[in-house]
Amino acid sequence: MSHTVVQMLTIGLVAGLTGGMFGLGGGAIMVPAMVLFVGLDQKFATGTSIAAQILPIGILGAVVYYRNGNMNLKYAAIIAIGLMVGNLFGALFANQAFISSEVIKKLYGFFLLLLAMRYLAGN
Repeated sequence: MSHTVVQMLTIGLVAGLTGGMFGLGGGAIMVPAMVLFVGLDQKFATGTSIAAQILPIGILGAVVYYRNGNMNLKYAAIIAIGLMVGNLFGALFANQAFISSEVIKKLYGFFLLLLAMRYLAGN
């Protein structure tokens, strides 16, 4: 098994674990890991992350949460609609010729920093 295959499997495993625990994985784990550890371009890593999530990867975790009464299906369906539309517009924006991978990387870092500050503030 090649080194890259092992890296990608590890990224998938870590993203899956954090997805099951915290509801995150794609953008917050897979994209930075592919950029920082594998050396992929920011846009390439984002596209790869989205492609990996096309299949219903969260179905098994969702079943566990549902069986334990920790899910609101109505909210999930509403969010899914927003995700589809938002994902389309986000991809259209990020893939404009005048938007570089460096700009996307900085915007993403700023977004994660704001999110982290909010979590650490306890609000």
